[in-house]
Amino acid sequence: MSNADLRGNRPLSPHLQIYKPILTMVMSILHRITGAALYFGTILLAWWLIAAAAGPSYFDFVNEIYGSILGRLILFGFTWALVHHMLGGLRHFIWDMGAGFGKEAREWLAKATIIGSVSLTLILWIIGYMVR
Repeated sequence: MSNADLRGNRPLSPHLQIYKPILTMVMSILHRITGAALYFGTILLAWWLIAAAAGPSYFDFVNEIYGSILGRLILFGFTWALVHHMLGGLRHFIWDMGAGFGKEAREWLAKATIIGSVSLTLILWIIGYMVR
């Protein structure tokens, strides 16, 4: 026996506007955003490699663009997205191994991902400028 009225009275699934944002939810959204940003960064990396293969004048042109303030900001953002996405992947790997599901562990992993991604990005850029 089927009752068509039951279907019409069912509650709708909650949307993001209803949920109170929590850190793990924000981290999930950031993980998706950084994954999408890596596509753009990969195009930048491919352009730089193509410029290196094209010859010195074109390579200098691309390096001039990447060396500008806007270019460095974009490259810094790409570096952060890469590191953040990598650490988010490690967080997911820990969950895949069956660990880190407790509330304290989830919060700690989320905070460690944020702090770690910012710290590692700054360290990488400091080392890059020191070597340069």
